[in-house]
Amino acid sequence: MIFNSLTYLLFLLCIVSLYWLFSYRLRLYLIFFSSLVFYGFWRIEFIPIMLLSVIVDYLVSIYIPKSAKKMKKKLLLVSLCTNLGLLFYFKYLIFFSNSAVGILNFFGASIDPLFLNIILPIGISFYTFQTISYTVDVYRGLIKPEEDFILYGCYVTFFPQLVAGPVLRAREVIPQFKNRIPFSILDIFEGLKRIIYGLFLKVVLADNIAPLVDDGFLMSIENMSALDVWTLSFLFGFQIYFDFSAYSHIAIGSARLLGIRFPENFNFPYIASSPRDFWRRWHISLSSWIRDYIYLPMANINVQNISTGGISNAVGHTKKTKSLVLTWIIMGLWHGANWTFVLWGIYHVILIILYRLFSRLFTSFSDSFRSVIGIIIMLPLMMLAWIPFRSQSSQDAIQMWVKIFNFNEYGSLGMRENTYLITFILVVAFFVVYVIKSKIMPKLANEKSIFKFIVLQTLFFSFMMPLIFIFLKPGNQFIYFQF
Repeated sequence: MIFNSLTYLLFLLCIVSLYWLFSYRLRLYLIFFSSLVFYGFWRIEFIPIMLLSVIVDYLVSIYIPKSAKKMKKKLLLVSLCTNLGLLFYFKYLIFFSNSAVGILNFFGASIDPLFLNIILPIGISFYTFQTISYTVDVYRGLIKPEEDFILYGCYVTFFPQLVAGPVLRAREVIPQFKNRIPFSILDIFEGLKRIIYGLFLKVVLADNIAPLVDDGFLMSIENMSALDVWTLSFLFGFQIYFDFSAYSHIAIGSARLLGIRFPENFNFPYIASSPRDFWRRWHISLSSWIRDYIYLPMANINVQNISTGGISNAVGHTKKTKSLVLTWIIMGLWHGANWTFVLWGIYHVILIILYRLFSRLFTSFSDSFRSVIGIIIMLPLMMLAWIPFRSQSSQDAIQMWVKIFNFNEYGSLGMRENTYLITFILVVAFFVVYVIKSKIMPKLANEKSIFKFIVLQTLFFSFMMPLIFIFLKPGNQFIYFQF
């Protein structure tokens, strides 16, 4: 069951209708079992795998506070081995097996590739990270374990975010489940608005950009010009942004219909003025998870209180750099079991290091000037980062990058003319929408301009709704489903 389908919309309508009629306890059972039904629409045989992760972490977390220090570590290890073991088997076993065979053959061995028929359970990367964060937070003493299994199960399996996030923390959601949330028409309106935004981004924008991206990456790299590489990087950058932010909008909207509020997962990432700023705007829940549960522990930075950001920075530069490299390699492999994603992670490491070196040159300038220059530099660099994300191999990605440094490659165009025009329009439209939403709309939302605000909102929805009905095609899955 995918968000951009009539099946999901009817499913959501039934759940929302029953939810507001039920008592507190019945609501929890409704959410838990409807989430299993939602997941089972893809492959029902993978439900036990998800439940195994849920049960293990529930039991481990119950016993951690009651145990001695050594036993606490053993219990945490049970959780990590179970969750990461499942993730490794389903997502990485084939990749590492084939890589090992390739290395051995390179050094003279003669080993045939292994043929393993392993199907990746949808959403396993997301719910695995989510349940790990719960156990680690209990171990750190940041939260108390939840003794109500159904309530805890709702946190892990909640269907709006189950497949592709946001990656939620227990302290963000479990307290909301613990009380019978009163009905609010504002929640319904806000939820529907976010779902409409998400469907528009997915079926009207992302799905119509996809054929242009697919055709472009089917071209022979030898026949590509440097302008083609730039165009494809921008096109795919917008496709994946519209696609993934669409999912987040629908997830946030679906939860809001039930009175549950999720944190934002995207905030106009392409107006970022630095790598750090970008990852505070792109897939915010994942980047903060990676920071708190991988980078900080690896760098030996003591997390006093994650929720308030209290950390100690008395760590050497070399240690931080090594942790940065390993974190980004893990971040890349989380996205996919392929060397292209490792290359994507290394690209970001290099970008961050270069930014730290050259940003010092602009410290004497004003904040507004640094921000503008940062956006001008970061936009193309972040778009180029998507090349390995979409390429068939790391060699293809490197060849495409090399093209942009060859000035002789800027004299031809290999794609249809409208492809370049569409790319230009997308760039302009992105910044126009950013100005409207972040600058104009907040001003109109005050009491004096409330009429203009309502009129503008009505025009937006009157424009979006017909296009959604025209382009709604349930066969087009979300890009991040593969992760």
